[in-house]
Amino acid sequence: MVPSFQYSFIHTTPKCNDLMEFFDDPKNWEKDRIRVGRSWKKDELRLKSNEDLHKLWFVLLKERNMLLTMEEIYKREWKYFPNPERIDKVEDSMANLESIVRERNKAYYMLETGTTGERPVVTKYNPLGLRYFYRMSQYSRPKNKNFAWHKKYKFNFGGYAVQKFLRLYREKLWNEKRRLINRQRNKVAVLMRTFPNLDMEAVKEQYPLADIEKAKKHRHADGHFIRD
Repeated sequence: MVPSFQYSFIHTTPKCNDLMEFFDDPKNWEKDRIRVGRSWKKDELRLKSNEDLHKLWFVLLKERNMLLTMEEIYKREWKYFPNPERIDKVEDSMANLESIVRERNKAYYMLETGTTGERPVVTKYNPLGLRYFYRMSQYSRPKNKNFAWHKKYKFNFGGYAVQKFLRLYREKLWNEKRRLINRQRNKVAVLMRTFPNLDMEAVKEQYPLADIEKAKKHRHADGHFIRD
């Protein structure tokens, strides 16, 4: 049994490296290329316990902070940051981990309460008349007394300028969709001219917006053969 006066000499905390925790290993500072692995996949994260996911989250968070710090240092020194895709891999792993945690929370709340447990979402319109999803939150002040909330969130819209903007915006969206339909139809017509025995089922799956019957009558579909 260890005497009580010796308790302070026994600890299991890791070695403290002060601010060096925010920097990469010194042996990698002068390298032009650093070998790294891939990001964590969702199937791999589903096999881990909640405690392991909690630890892995802080490991990834620490790694991301280190990479962002090193990237800023390399920018200040006008040097090339080796393997910048490391930041993307860490952020991809963090996004996958967060999705797995939310997936488990949803399953738990659906089993216990019949709800997802997520913050409730309602459909609102911004001052420009565009629809978006607003996540509701709890506030310490009543809604009619929360003036800061009313200044930040505006849900109503109106006026001639807004109506004109919405009309032009819808016209822009329709023109983009119309151009996409025309491109797919022309592409299908060219494929019909190039390949007489074209698999129409595969074409419908690849180009769902194209009208096959209309593409057959298109002038781009006429080839040097007689179509059945």
